[in-house]
Amino acid sequence: MSQVYSVAVVVGSLRKESFNRKVALALAELAPSNLKLTIVEIGNLPLYNEDIDVDPPAAYQAFREQIRHSDAVLFVTPEYNRSVPGVLKNAIDVGSRPYGKSAWSGKPGAVISVSPGAVGGFGANHHLRQSLVFLDVPCMQQPEAYIGGAASLFDENGKLSEKVQPFLQTFIDKYASWVERHKG
Repeated sequence: MSQVYSVAVVVGSLRKESFNRKVALALAELAPSNLKLTIVEIGNLPLYNEDIDVDPPAAYQAFREQIRHSDAVLFVTPEYNRSVPGVLKNAIDVGSRPYGKSAWSGKPGAVISVSPGAVGGFGANHHLRQSLVFLDVPCMQQPEAYIGGAASLFDENGKLSEKVQPFLQTFIDKYASWVERHKG
């Protein structure tokens, strides 16, 4: 039996009917048996503040532990103003502190951006990748995943479109190989 790797999935949207959350859940269903994807919630994290990190809030501690205890990390994000949403940047900052004790370090990662627009969150995807370089997260380079036209990804019953399913399957299968290569 092969090793099963736990993947912390960080969704950059807090919206209840978020396309990004739906894609994250679809990826969890499509994931091969060697990956177990779990969404790590970020909406309850107070804004990062070094002053309160002297005695870290419970939300900081719980989030850091969830990331630390995962084998890998997958980011699914929308694009806000050609960058990542503030809530996602805050989660990255919380997980990276205190300095020198980053929960992200060494975890194989991947980024998928999902947007209603045609560009598919290209700006957010690449801004996030810049942060991941500093955080020592080896980020999967191919296939790149910029998914535009998010409103057409799911039918009225929430079923994933047959047009995008093959790409998401390829993405998650390649990511499983990426994790295996870096953790195995």
